[in-house]
Amino acid sequence: MVSPVNKDYPKYTGRVQPKKSGETYQGKLIYPYLPSKELIDAVNLAIYLKRPLLLRGEPGCGKTKLAIAVAYELGLPFEAWYIKSTSRAKDGLYTYDTVGRLRDAQLAASGSLTQAEKQRFDDPTSYVRLGPLGRAFNNDKRTVVLIDEIDKADIDFPNDLLLELEEKIIKVEEVRVDDQEMEISAKAAPIVFITSNDEKDLPDAFLRRCLFHYVKFPKSQQIVDIVKARFPDIADELTKKSVSRFLELRELMAEETGRSSKKVSTSELLDWIQALKQDTLEEALRKLSQKPLPYLEVLLKSWEAHISYLRLSEDTE
Repeated sequence: MVSPVNKDYPKYTGRVQPKKSGETYQGKLIYPYLPSKELIDAVNLAIYLKRPLLLRGEPGCGKTKLAIAVAYELGLPFEAWYIKSTSRAKDGLYTYDTVGRLRDAQLAASGSLTQAEKQRFDDPTSYVRLGPLGRAFNNDKRTVVLIDEIDKADIDFPNDLLLELEEKIIKVEEVRVDDQEMEISAKAAPIVFITSNDEKDLPDAFLRRCLFHYVKFPKSQQIVDIVKARFPDIADELTKKSVSRFLELRELMAEETGRSSKKVSTSELLDWIQALKQDTLEEALRKLSQKPLPYLEVLLKSWEAHISYLRLSEDTE
């Protein structure tokens, strides 16, 4: 990895890759990531302007993997916040141990606290537990933060992050210091990546605070490069044949998007090639020359898609 020349505005190049696929960085698996020039430019603009970068694109196109790739190249801390339908904006900022505070208050009233417990009770900030964005704010180094699939949350979720994203301040409403609400100001502005699968529209006020980039499905040569980066020992013949059949499948299924909107993605392609690699080269190439394609359960994720593919395959024979 290379250290950024400018700690305030490090430059992402997309050229620094892990020495081997599947190594770990700060506890996260990391694989080679080959961004487009347009995506690299968008990342560097977000770093410079200190604005979140909102990433949209087909599921499986690499939106989520970008954040850890940036953190790896720049040698920066990484925090991930995976959004669920039940997630609240506050969860990624901090949680307050109300139960622990109440318990200690009862023990204090009965005189049962140890000296260490009394020190904790006397400091209300000790009951604050920082979430991913809160930890990034509290880090002296610029931290890469991934807020993944923000559109899974309630519609009010993005608006509840406006203050934090705009002013880089977290207000802890449960704690007052010198008669003022406790505030956590970012020691270094985090580099924030937010992904969305377009499950719902995001509020205009939230969008105004973000930069935007649509991660396009890669072209044929880019896909070949991605496959070779993930599987350095793969035979050229297998790469060429599997990518060709994969693109045929995408084109074949394109007319079925009304009934099966989930398109096969680069993520599924890589899993599919991993499945093919369990066979000998000769066996894998033989299977790729037949219909239907092998290991369809890796590529097609609904029964309707399977039925459509089998019907379309028969029509093209």
